[in-house]
Amino acid sequence: MDWKTFQALLSGVNKYSTAFGRIWLSVVFVFRVMVYVVAAERVWGDEQKDFDCNTKQPGCANVCYDHYFPISHIRLWALQLIFVTCPSLMVVMHVTYRDERERKYHAKHGNKTKLYENTGKKHGGLWWTYLISLFVKTGIEISFLYILHKIYDSFYLPRLVKCEVSPCPNQVDCYIGHPTEKKVFTYFMVGASALCIVLNVCEIIYLVSKGVARMAQKMKRRERTLALHERLNDQPFQPISLYYQCFPFNAT
Repeated sequence: MDWKTFQALLSGVNKYSTAFGRIWLSVVFVFRVMVYVVAAERVWGDEQKDFDCNTKQPGCANVCYDHYFPISHIRLWALQLIFVTCPSLMVVMHVTYRDERERKYHAKHGNKTKLYENTGKKHGGLWWTYLISLFVKTGIEISFLYILHKIYDSFYLPRLVKCEVSPCPNQVDCYIGHPTEKKVFTYFMVGASALCIVLNVCEIIYLVSKGVARMAQKMKRRERTLALHERLNDQPFQPISLYYQCFPFNAT
């Protein structure tokens, strides 16, 4: 996988992210992608070759390895990183769509008028797109943690596993290569994934609270406008005095 291209593709997300989103992206690339590329791939390497069973029965070691490792940790993490970063592209695509609409609007009405005050500002549909992307990312993180825990029954990696799957003649002992290193990296990647979940939840709370505060301000402005109209309707014969009551100023 070309991680440089992947990083360049997501580099534009930072322009439209909140502070929590920028921290999340840094954690993904520094503590997950970098660790994955620099160290984790080398630790796992050809793990099937390192899986050694105390039998010479043809096919026994392969069957036992497939039984205990139906999907490799390293490939599962690669899928997780791809799936968890794809929702962020929804935001970039939405902003690109807004930019295109703005360009067409300028071509039709001239550059003096604007369709959007700021195409990257998280208002309206872009706010919903950003919020949905956060929920999707959080759901993907939790799903992959559950899959990892479900497949291996825990995040713990034993040194020895006992296998009695056909064509093994009886119960055989199989030894996992570099179990301590693999266990450390497993815990590290699980911890980084949990940290990303916490950051996503914080960003959701932050985004929702800002949306609620913005709606509350709009409602207050609307109530003030309605109250002003009611006062104008109640005093139709005193427009000048009412004007000075609503907009006082110093005559000197």
